[in-house]
Amino acid sequence: MQKKLLLIAVVLIGVMVAVPAILVSFDHDDPLDGKSPSDQDEDISLNAGPEIKVYLTKEKKVKKIPMERYIRGVVAAEMPADFHLEALKAQALAARTYIVDRLLRGDYEDMKARGGKATKAYVTDTVDHQVYLTDEQLKEKWGEDYETYSNRVNQAVKDTKGQVIHYKGKPIYAAFFSTSNGKTENSEDYFSTSYPYLRSVPSPWDKASPKYKDQKEFKLKEFTRRLTESTGKQISVPASAGNGWIKVTERTEGGQISKIQVGDQVFTGRQIREALDLSSADFEWSLSNGQITLVTKGYGHGVGMSQWGANLLANRGKKAKEIVRYYYQGVEVTQMNKKLARKEKG
Repeated sequence: MQKKLLLIAVVLIGVMVAVPAILVSFDHDDPLDGKSPSDQDEDISLNAGPEIKVYLTKEKKVKKIPMERYIRGVVAAEMPADFHLEALKAQALAARTYIVDRLLRGDYEDMKARGGKATKAYVTDTVDHQVYLTDEQLKEKWGEDYETYSNRVNQAVKDTKGQVIHYKGKPIYAAFFSTSNGKTENSEDYFSTSYPYLRSVPSPWDKASPKYKDQKEFKLKEFTRRLTESTGKQISVPASAGNGWIKVTERTEGGQISKIQVGDQVFTGRQIREALDLSSADFEWSLSNGQITLVTKGYGHGVGMSQWGANLLANRGKKAKEIVRYYYQGVEVTQMNKKLARKEKG
């Protein structure tokens, strides 16, 4: 009898030791790997969509990135993460539309100019397409705010998952920029193509942007030298010209300089902006003691969605789709092409 009781006691002790061990083992093999169900859902959401082949210029390699995770990296790179959530969502819509349009057209001819591995990619991580930052770069950029900012950007991407801006059933060319001079530009006034949805619209709230005004100074010799080097046009200034050797001859509907005469040459506002690395093509100037001072209004090309305008509108209660429909005229926000959404990864 005593032997039976001893045997039962041994068995019970063994069970008591084994059960916690089994539970610990199960917990260790949990597919969530320490993540909450919401974290797992977030990962699944960001890993959705066709893979985007991005050429990382610093590493000089091509990386395959699921579309929604790519959009996360673009939104985080292109717009301040502390912007209003609705502005971040508007940026996510624009970024996704840009890459979807590029995928559907399948035209990556511009990648050939970079040569090497870049020819195997769809886009670069630069302003040539859309700026993209990897998670490692974001950790360095955001520092101790990484978790907070990451969650905000992730939310914007998740809330707009798979949504694209369409005009008459096709993805638009979703141009965007930082800050307007008070109005956006018609596409043909800066680019070579006219798009019916990229029309000039008032954006007066942009005046509250910290990037609304900027100033640069140049010695006159440097001013004319840089214009000549950039455009190939040799500038001659008549001795009798006085201070009137620079004059605007035409402005765009959005208020930027379309044509400007410098000495005996005529330039576009874009040519001046790019040659001198100005914030915009809307500028005024003053001449004094062999020096020219240029004061610009706005930041960027001015076509499409103003990012600071979007943020200021969001702070006034506008939703992402309202912001998008304002800056891109006559568009609708719908789910991306089903064939593209089901496209095999590769």
